[in-house]
Amino acid sequence: MSGITHLPVAGPPGRNLTVEPISAAAHLAFVRAQPSVSFLQTPAWGGVKTEWRGESLGWYDGRELVGAGLVLHRPVPRLKRFTLAYLPEGPVIDWTGEIDAWLDPLAAHLRARGAFAIRLGPPVCTHTWSAAQVKQGIADPGARRLTEVPGPWTDPVGARVTGRLRRAGWLPQSPEDGFGVGHPQFKYELPLAGRTEDDLLRGMNQQWRRNIRKAAGEGVEVAVGADVADLEAFHDLYVHTAERDRFTPRPLRYFETMVAALNAEDPERIRLYLARHRGDLVAAALLVRVGTHAVYAYGASSTRKREVRGSHACQWAMIRDALAAGCDRYDLRGITPTLDAADPHVGLVRFKAGTGGRAVRYAGEWDLPLRPVVYRTFDLYMKRRAR
Repeated sequence: MSGITHLPVAGPPGRNLTVEPISAAAHLAFVRAQPSVSFLQTPAWGGVKTEWRGESLGWYDGRELVGAGLVLHRPVPRLKRFTLAYLPEGPVIDWTGEIDAWLDPLAAHLRARGAFAIRLGPPVCTHTWSAAQVKQGIADPGARRLTEVPGPWTDPVGARVTGRLRRAGWLPQSPEDGFGVGHPQFKYELPLAGRTEDDLLRGMNQQWRRNIRKAAGEGVEVAVGADVADLEAFHDLYVHTAERDRFTPRPLRYFETMVAALNAEDPERIRLYLARHRGDLVAAALLVRVGTHAVYAYGASSTRKREVRGSHACQWAMIRDALAAGCDRYDLRGITPTLDAADPHVGLVRFKAGTGGRAVRYAGEWDLPLRPVVYRTFDLYMKRRAR
C-alpha cells in the first residue's frame, strides 16, 4: 500500500536545484503533468485566499522544471515587511529522495525575500489503519486514540521525511487532536483504483448500504448545481449546519470566490451537489478534483428530514462520479484521532469509517524559523489570539 499521495514525474535531482518564481501558467502546466496534487497547491488557490499573497515557485534542475509550490505569504502584525511563507499540503516535489536538496534552496529563496518562517505540510503519510481496525479501536475501551490501535501500516517514506525534518530544525505544528491552524493531519480516504461500484458498496458497512437504499427509496434526488442561486441555497444550509454543530461558518463571498477561481482554472475542478426531497434541500456538498484525487471539501445537511438520508445520497453520488472520472482516491478529509466514546468527535470517525476505506495519518505541518526573534513574536501573538 503506497502512502505517497503526490509525486512529481521528475526523478531525483542530478545536480544542485534552484528555486525561482514561475508564472501561474507554468505552475498549472506542471500540475496538469502530475497524476494529482492537492487542490491547495494549485495556482488558483492563491486567488481564493485573498487575505494572503500568493506566489508560485518552481524548482529547476538546470533548465528543467522538476517541482512546484504555491506559497501563501502572511504578514506579521506591526512587522509587515516580514511574512510567514505557507505551503499547504505541499510543495509538489519528490519526497522519496534527499529532501535537503529541495528544501534548502527554498529556505534560502524565501529568507532573502523577507520570510521569517516557512510552514509546509508534506503530502506523505506515516500510518494507515483499515476500517476494520478503526471499528475495533472504537469498540475497545482501552483505546482512546487512533494511535493506540495496534498494527497500523507504517510508511517508510513518511518516517524518513519526518525524521529528516526534525534533524534539520523543523518544528512540528500538529496538536493532539490533529487539527491546528492549518489543515488536518488525520484524514479518512476511500481507495477507488481498480474497483467497481459494486465493490465499493460491498466494502461499506451495513448501515451505509441501508441508508443509500433508504435515500433512493424515499425519492431523494441529487443534482449538480448550475447557478448562483444553487450556491446561495448551499450556503443557507451550511449556515444552518454551523449553528447546529457549533462551528463558525465561512461567508457566502468565500464560496463565490472559491468556485469562480477553481472553475476558471479548470471547468471540472469543483462541483456543487444538492440533494432534494420533494423539493426540499436536505443535503449539499462541494467536491474538488485535481487529476486522480477527489476531495469532499465542504458539506451541509438539514436537521429536518434527516430520516431520508440526504447526506448519504450526496456522498454516494460524489463517490460514483469520482470513480467514473478515473480517480484513484476519494478523500473525506479530516478526522480527529479520538476513539473515546465520550468525545463527540468520534461520531464523525464512525460516519466516515462506514464507507470502508482507511484512516490515514500524514506527516503534519512543520515550521522552519528563518528569523527566530520574529518567529517567537509571531508564535506568541498566535497563542494569545487563540485564547
